[in-house]
Amino acid sequence: MREEEKKNRPHYGTVNFEKRKHPRFDVVLPIEYVRSGSVASPSEAINASEGGLLVYLREEMEVGQYLSLKLFFSSGSELTTIETLVRVVWTDIHLEEDREDYRAGVEFADISPEDLEKLKNFLRSLSGEVNQDTG
Repeated sequence: MREEEKKNRPHYGTVNFEKRKHPRFDVVLPIEYVRSGSVASPSEAINASEGGLLVYLREEMEVGQYLSLKLFFSSGSELTTIETLVRVVWTDIHLEEDREDYRAGVEFADISPEDLEKLKNFLRSLSGEVNQDTG
């Protein structure tokens, strides 16, 4: 094929459109996580959705690993805590100038309906939606 034909030929390929089930919100929320058989470690979540979190962890985790996690946020004038079991779905190293953290995406594997509702209400407040269920 001549060079000119290559230039004029349409280009084909794949486009990776992100298809998330739930919208994500940028946040900075304290968390505590526990690996099986270890003590609680403090850290933070940097975004949240109804399906999971993006978190910084102090230690490397394996994809598929489960963690007990507590998420802390304010709901009105109250401090709210959600306790959940999460599963690591991806991980990488995130380097900052003064620290080294492992960044991980986690999905909620086991969360009570009450805690899920608390999370949904918190996320609605971030998006500006009003909770229709209060009354």
